[in-house]
Amino acid sequence: MKGESEIEVPILPSDPTELRAALLNEIEQRRHADCLVKVQTDAAELTLNLLARDPESAESFFGMFTKTLVEECESEACDVWVLDEDEQRAELWMTYQRGAVHTQESPGWDAMALSRDSMARHLFTHIPGWTGPVVYERDDPRLPALIRDQIRRSGIDCVQTAPMVLGARILGWIVLASGPDTECPQWRLAMLEAIARHATFVLHVSRLAERGKLEERAKATLEERNRLARDIHDNLAQGFAAILMQLQGARREMGTLPAPVRSSIENAVVLARTHLTEARRSVCTLRPNVGDSEGVAAALERLADLGQRTTDVPIEIVTDELPRFGDSVEREIVAIAQEALTNAVRHADARQIKIRASAVNSIGLRLSVSDDGRGIARGRSSSGFGMTSMRERADRIGASLTIVTAPRKGTEVVLAWEPASLPTQVHVAS
Repeated sequence: MKGESEIEVPILPSDPTELRAALLNEIEQRRHADCLVKVQTDAAELTLNLLARDPESAESFFGMFTKTLVEECESEACDVWVLDEDEQRAELWMTYQRGAVHTQESPGWDAMALSRDSMARHLFTHIPGWTGPVVYERDDPRLPALIRDQIRRSGIDCVQTAPMVLGARILGWIVLASGPDTECPQWRLAMLEAIARHATFVLHVSRLAERGKLEERAKATLEERNRLARDIHDNLAQGFAAILMQLQGARREMGTLPAPVRSSIENAVVLARTHLTEARRSVCTLRPNVGDSEGVAAALERLADLGQRTTDVPIEIVTDELPRFGDSVEREIVAIAQEALTNAVRHADARQIKIRASAVNSIGLRLSVSDDGRGIARGRSSSGFGMTSMRERADRIGASLTIVTAPRKGTEVVLAWEPASLPTQVHVAS
């Protein structure tokens, strides 16, 4: 039995040639190990520095390590692929080749990405590559023929892929392409996997930071809209209301006043009432009447009630039991309905206005605001701020907006929304 202090000494070959080969192999393996340790250390240091300085800027990290992979592994190119937001396809995000990093802002990027389009489809459909690294040799039958031809023409001998996996999610892939007579595939693959682990963490944190920044912007925008709405309500709207009350009081006492004076007071009453309505409409536009505790149906009922207070034209409303669509979608739906109703009240010269809202396939919505008024003159159905605003809001939620109108035949605004809807459309009936 060996003693606890004994050290096992490897048996070296007696042949000088074999001994020299063994020592060279040992030196090479140690160089590889030292290099891998350096890469891991540099990756950890760069990751920490990046996250401390600017967690949203992942490009500098990936640029640095695609360059490191190509140079240390004596390879030809390194591509970074990511899944798109809908996780429906892989997209080339960055590549290092010919001594430079190329991104979407680089000249000739479209042609570069197009040449790799077949690889994008393969990465997305090759399920084993989603869970672990894959090594492809030249003329590998697993690769589509088009990719094999591209590899052959480029002088590539080996392509290695490592997925960026976070828990059960795949964020993308790092792909290293190497020519003949370079480092052994096992060594390159070890480095590739080491970089992929750090890259996964950096990409995830960068996306979280970007999402947080977008949420902060949205929150700041909403707060500013609320501030403007409060200012308009507390100052302009209240001021116009007070002026209107004074003018209405004066009108009750103007029986003995000359006709021109009475006419001026009547005009002032109309102007005050009109601008009060506009101020209230601005408040509603800035703060659409829908929130966590109120669905679209309730908001439409409230809009119809408010609209009825400003017109003698009957406003009929019929709504089904509607599902909730999420605050951002509901705000846009209600704002579109509000704009369509305002247009009908102010411009249609109608005898009746109808609002209809129904569920589509239990998950979507069909909203119709129609009138029997004079319609919109040809050529004007897609012009004006109101129409533009409705189209932009529909585009933001991926809804279909159809406006059917004809002179003396009325107007109908139809909004159709489902999780995957048609683009905005504007139609004018003949």
